[in-house]
Parts: sequence; C-alpha cells; structure tokens
Amino acid sequence: MRLRNRHRLRRRDIKRLREEAGILLPEVEALEEAEMEDGTIVYLMGDSIIMARRDGVLIPTLRSPILDALPSIVVDMGAVPHICNGADVMAPGVVDVKGEFKAGEIVVVRDERHGKALAVGRALFDSGELKTLKRGKVVENLHYVGDRLWRAG
Repeated sequence: MRLRNRHRLRRRDIKRLREEAGILLPEVEALEEAEMEDGTIVYLMGDSIIMARRDGVLIPTLRSPILDALPSIVVDMGAVPHICNGADVMAPGVVDVKGEFKAGEIVVVRDERHGKALAVGRALFDSGELKTLKRGKVVENLHYVGDRLWRAG
C-alpha cells in the first residue's frame, strides 16, 4: 500500500489534532500525515500508523499505543474469524464488556482466549445496555486485522 502526500505536521497542527482526538492521540512530539490510495488520511509516528480518519471519523489503529486505555468488548472464539473478515459484532458473540462507554464511542474488540485486539469499532449501545442484549448488532466494525489500513501500517 502506497502512501501519498506524506508530510510532517507542524506543532500547532498536532495540537489541533490532539484537541480533536482527545484520548485517541497520545502525547507526541513528531507526527506525520499521509493519504492512502482509497482517500483515508493516516497519522504516523515513525513508520507506524497510529490513527486514521475515515469518513470524517478519527479512529486509532490496531498498532496504536493507546488501545489499552480504551474500553473493550470481549468476544468468543467463534466470532473471531467473522470479525477478522470485517463483520460487525453481534450480541451472541459478546462474552464480556470491560470499561464504561456510551453509544457512538470507540471501543476495542478483543478475543477471549488471548485478549488480542481484533478490531476497532463504534459502540451502538451504552456499556450497561450492551451487557443485557441477547440479539442484534452491538458494535460497528471500523478497522480490523487484515484490512487495508492494517496491512499498510
């Protein structure tokens, strides 16, 4: 995957991005911005893509150092291959919810056996409500292991 228009961000641009991203962007001195072939804007720290902007939404990548600070949805091993193919998270596959979050916030999807991050998604329900659900979609998959962004990073 080729990156286009790669350039270093100025301090004021990093500050502005940090204000927008909040917890999603750790304290950094140097950050680069580039564009992927599909139009996704990516932010690099060294050679690692740590954050991306898709459809105007900032999301941390699976290589971001901030993942451990985000709330998590733990899924059973039967859901893993589906999520790694881009499927959204369905309620029957959820075995645990770690941390508190509101609908629309970014969460990390992890497997139950190893606790590895499989995907980054947007919660469709609050954490308390999600724990009680037995059916339906609960997390929209935004970035997952094996997608273009993961392979580029």
